[in-house]
Amino acid sequence: MEIGQHPASGYSKEHQKTYQEWFAFADSDGDGRITGPDAIKFFAMSKLPRADLKQVWAIADSKRQGYLGFSEFVTAMQLVSLAQAGDEITQDSLKRDDLGSLNPPTMDGLDALLVKSKHHAKRVDPDVDGFPQAQSPATSQWFSSKSSKKTPLWRALNHGGRTVFLDENQYYVSHLEGRHPGLEAYDVVYTTTVREFPDLLDAARAARSAECRPVQNLLYSDCRLAINDLPNQLYDVAWDIILVDGPRGYTAASPGRMSAIFTAGVMARSRAEKGAETDVLVHDYEREVERACSREFLCEENRVEETSTRSLAHFVVPGGRDLRRETFCAGGGGSGAST
Repeated sequence: MEIGQHPASGYSKEHQKTYQEWFAFADSDGDGRITGPDAIKFFAMSKLPRADLKQVWAIADSKRQGYLGFSEFVTAMQLVSLAQAGDEITQDSLKRDDLGSLNPPTMDGLDALLVKSKHHAKRVDPDVDGFPQAQSPATSQWFSSKSSKKTPLWRALNHGGRTVFLDENQYYVSHLEGRHPGLEAYDVVYTTTVREFPDLLDAARAARSAECRPVQNLLYSDCRLAINDLPNQLYDVAWDIILVDGPRGYTAASPGRMSAIFTAGVMARSRAEKGAETDVLVHDYEREVERACSREFLCEENRVEETSTRSLAHFVVPGGRDLRRETFCAGGGGSGAST
């Protein structure tokens, strides 16, 4: 039976930018086509069953070319979004009026891969003969990855680099080290709770030019939001990526992520290299503490517009000796508000 081709429905400029970035990443050889092996690896990040992904490919590759161009790739991503929402995927799915307004699907681990690929691109410089000279692999830090299933994923994404995990539970850290020999992990004692968030934010604002300043040696910081009990050598590393995914922050009495976000902001800004940038990823950004502290210490002007995971905010925070060292954000402060 011949299956007619349906062009991808219209979509916003923001979604187009996302899909273009994804397509370029999935197209491993840069020939403008995504073939079966590339598609299998990329589509697997959707976590859909194999049967659903097979159906997505069959509909998107309606001409039976054996590859997807950009238009077919967008169609496939729209179908993946529908499948993740629980809809049945059929040829009639392409006739839906709302297809173009669908958000891009959730692709597990893709944002971290994209960040890492950008860092590798930055680290390739021509030598005197004009040939690319590869630099050392990116070093990365993830704060408090809470899932034992995800821990090997983050480590694998930074293969060849240095990945450090922090967690509030010393027994969980021991468990991780036992299951994954060679893993570098440390436990952190958080001394603040979610219910203290408004007072802590006000205090940090008041001490912005003193103990809570944006560029400082955290080892000797008196700011209540500073994490300064890690091994000393961790503070000397120019971290490329910091993922804030802990502590829990689920209840008013539990440790919140105020300190993790503040510390990430200071670590990023305190890098000495000229033109330094640190990618900071904050999970559960829809929650008040994460959103307000990110706006205060990582800043909206540094936020990347959109990620494929809606609960994840991505900031590119500048550092270096030429950075303004008196304030975190342009205009003298963030836009987070205490309540």
